[in-house]
Amino acid sequence: MTGSAPGLTPAQQVAHAIGLERGLLRPENRGSREVVERLLDPEFREIGASGRLWGRSVMIEAMLADPGTRVITDDEMSGTLVAEGLVMLIYVSAAEGRRARRTSWWRRGRDGRWRILHHQGTPIP
Repeated sequence: MTGSAPGLTPAQQVAHAIGLERGLLRPENRGSREVVERLLDPEFREIGASGRLWGRSVMIEAMLADPGTRVITDDEMSGTLVAEGLVMLIYVSAAEGRRARRTSWWRRGRDGRWRILHHQGTPIP
């Protein structure tokens, strides 16, 4: 799983971000320090479905401590190119009977690699 995708059209940038997001939903990637460190931006922040604010290092350790084997599905995933090299994704996740509306922001760094900058989850009753 790579974060690199230079020279893409707007539609390709969105599709690339969707592919990276879906990759992060997979337990084998969530449990890989190499993958997680490569894909989380140095400035990464997450507002979880619990309302908790997570920083990059805490999130990496939490993902590695419990990558789980649970399947996380995504529905209605769509994306918007907000600016060159900045994609916002919106989707609904489902895992173990819980659903959440999620937003992720992916940005391309100076090195051409795409990383997740921000993520938020809001529970759906």
